[in-house]
Amino acid sequence: MPVNLSAPVAGSLLPVAGVSLGIAEAGIKRPNRKDLLVIKLDEGATVAGVFTTNRFCAAPVTLAKQYLAAGKGIRALLVNTGNANAGTGEQGMDAARTTCAELAKLLGCAPEQVLPYSTGVIMEPLPVEKIVAGMPAAIGNLKSDNWFDASQAIMTTDIVAKAVSRQIQINGKTVTVTGMSKGSGMIHPNMATMLGYIATDAAVAQPLLQQIVSEAANLSFNCITVDGDTSTNDALMLIATGKSGVAVDAANRAAMQAVVTEVATILAQAIVRDGEGATKFITIQMQGGKDEAECKKIGYAIAHSPLIKTAFFASDPNLGRILAAIGYAGVMDLDVEKLQVYLDDVLVAEHGGRAKSYQEEDGARVMQQSDITIRVVLNRGAVNATLWTCDFSYDYVKINASYRS
Repeated sequence: MPVNLSAPVAGSLLPVAGVSLGIAEAGIKRPNRKDLLVIKLDEGATVAGVFTTNRFCAAPVTLAKQYLAAGKGIRALLVNTGNANAGTGEQGMDAARTTCAELAKLLGCAPEQVLPYSTGVIMEPLPVEKIVAGMPAAIGNLKSDNWFDASQAIMTTDIVAKAVSRQIQINGKTVTVTGMSKGSGMIHPNMATMLGYIATDAAVAQPLLQQIVSEAANLSFNCITVDGDTSTNDALMLIATGKSGVAVDAANRAAMQAVVTEVATILAQAIVRDGEGATKFITIQMQGGKDEAECKKIGYAIAHSPLIKTAFFASDPNLGRILAAIGYAGVMDLDVEKLQVYLDDVLVAEHGGRAKSYQEEDGARVMQQSDITIRVVLNRGAVNATLWTCDFSYDYVKINASYRS
């Protein structure tokens, strides 16, 4: 089960004026499953996004980036699960174009105003006919308060749906932000096997919206890892409809940036808590580094180590593995005599080795927890960074061994 994570309550997910969502069961991978989502936007909405940096990026990622850059005004997003449409060559591009064109016909807009997103098995042809056949049902299901069902329709190996809402006051008026994401495995930054959609009823010009979503991603989805595998299909999209009558500009950007980053962080952490087979949620705090790059380099060395992840699954305080990971992270001028390593409140290592005050029973006590913090104090500068990861259990192997069955 996910680590201290429950499914969202449908009534807690607030509609965003100007956004409607419709789901359908298209039978893309298996029958009787919500697997197709249409997100319809009122005219005038602005859209920005960040995408995977995987050079083998999926056809829908390539096409979505092209259509977004065309600047014709996005009117709809089309999401399918069960098939990634990645590693499919020109056939995959044709399939993505076809689905956009078919939805555009039904909605009365141009194909370039529809952005496609896919998630699921890589290197399988996209079942275009099933997706097109499911579109009328999804359109007929369009509702502004459909965020809960929509969050279920984008799931793959996720155990629970992931969605959250927040409201803030800007210029004396209420602004709503609601978001959802999916992801459980093949999770690693820049970005991860995840899809994320966040919408607000504030008005934000597209260039500023792009800055906001990029910064939010860097502090949230680009700080998580489950297994170190960067996917082919990742996308995080931010939509601003302007329906609240509140305009966001440089003067009041900070409030919008803070709430979007908060929503993105909640959704990103939920992905790790729902990591495939996860039993422990691990926060890695890097403190006192020279720069962010070295903090993240050491943090990810810890987060990606199978030896560390399996020790946490076993609740075994074999914490020398953390020191080993710090040592091989690639920070060549690191003085290990100066750093300290903590497990929650327990000082584990200092002066290049085991702390004199450390008792294994203290480490064992912390390792029994489901939420654990590893804190590494580098004492090299003033830069900090925080990452989130999880353990490796037997179920991670089972889930990924049977993913296509």
